[in-house]
Amino acid sequence: MVRRLSFVATALWAVARQRATGTWLHRIAIALASLSILPCLRADIPWPEVVQRLAYENEKLARRSQGHNGEYFVVCTLYYTPKESGFTFERGFDATPVSKPGLRGRTYPRDFLRSVKKEGFGRIAAPVNGRHYIRYIGGDSYGFATAPTGPGGTLIARFSAAAKPQAGLHRGTVLETPAAEVKQVFDSTRWKIMDTGGGLRRWQIDCYFGEDEPLGPGKLMCRPRATTFEYAYSEARVAR
Repeated sequence: MVRRLSFVATALWAVARQRATGTWLHRIAIALASLSILPCLRADIPWPEVVQRLAYENEKLARRSQGHNGEYFVVCTLYYTPKESGFTFERGFDATPVSKPGLRGRTYPRDFLRSVKKEGFGRIAAPVNGRHYIRYIGGDSYGFATAPTGPGGTLIARFSAAAKPQAGLHRGTVLETPAAEVKQVFDSTRWKIMDTGGGLRRWQIDCYFGEDEPLGPGKLMCRPRATTFEYAYSEARVAR
């Protein structure tokens, strides 16, 4: 329903911008656009509550006679590779062409580069010397890449994951997360930790969704169009 409303809102925005400002059609477009983003905004992750729950559940596991023994309680979140094709003025993005150090004078939509800075990689519409991606290097710099990668190698959609380095959950660890919500969104419950991130929290498993256009502008840039998933708790067992 959210994606359907987003499509209608986008169409009305385009007509309204071309024909009138302040008309009843323009006001309807604003209302529909608001409806399309509110459900996702309400689903923002309540980190204080999540951190408290994770600490409580993992403390219970640690107090068992066998300790964790390869079992943890985690929160599964999502990251993805945004596609340049989705960052258009018609969809409400700041698509102003800009360049950055490392892009060799080539320009890309401003919001696309902002999304790449957060997600790490982005798929570009036209390859450069056979490279279909750009990556965020640090500071204000970017570079071209052949594939999204992490410290553990090339990322695999619905299998690769990122986690804060910690005891029991280190690079190379393969986990099973049986939560129904995770399986429904990713069609997978098996993850290999191949990536890290400075913003990740303890007991957080950031699951790689793959490539997609963004759900919408603003906060919605951090979500692919295919889902409004924000987070889900799950048991996590180290695969033997």
